[in-house]
Amino acid sequence: MSRPVYIYVDVDETFVRNYGSKRIPVPGVIRHIKDLFEQGALMYCWSSGGAEYAQSSAREFDIEDCFVGFLPKPVIVIDDMQFSSWRNLLEVHPNECSGESIESYREKIIENQTKT
Repeated sequence: MSRPVYIYVDVDETFVRNYGSKRIPVPGVIRHIKDLFEQGALMYCWSSGGAEYAQSSAREFDIEDCFVGFLPKPVIVIDDMQFSSWRNLLEVHPNECSGESIESYREKIIENQTKT
């Protein structure tokens, strides 16, 4: 059995676009979140707007149940390594998630490890 895959998903300009007071869903990213959930990803939704904002946004777009928790984005990280040095950290832009899966993300992580 494979180790769980933990994924942190941002709100604004990731699964929702903000144009003035309008909030427009990003269907491809929302579908991707649902697909990853169905594949067994353990996902947290986070936002610089705070945990309550992250949860209400997920609820607004009917993906609240895809997440195991809701968090504010950190403003300070105390760690012995910079994010760029994390061996298992894969950054994915919302425009690049179409067609990806947990397995394809795992392959990219392994590929990145072999490059270093």
